Amino acid sequence: MQAYEGYFENGQFHTLKQTANIKGRRRAFITILDEPTEDDNIKKLIEEFDRMVDESADEILHDEHFQRLNTNRGIFTFPDEGGEV
Repeated sequence: MQAYEGYFENGQFHTLKQTANIKGRRRAFITILDEPTEDDNIKKLIEEFDRMVDESADEILHDEHFQRLNTNRGIFTFPDEGGEV
């Protein structure tokens, strides 16, 4: 007996970690779990993020929302490959 973890999408079974190497014709049982795959969770999070971005697209941001911190430090520049600054 062999077991493969994967998911169904558009009528096709895709294994997650290993390739199913089954020779010949074999009897099989398939159990569909009532839980989303990790991809489904990521898709939902991305959809929620996109929704929040769309909702906030008309908000006006002012400079006071993003104040700069004055560290009294000069700008540091890295030397180029020739060693010159």
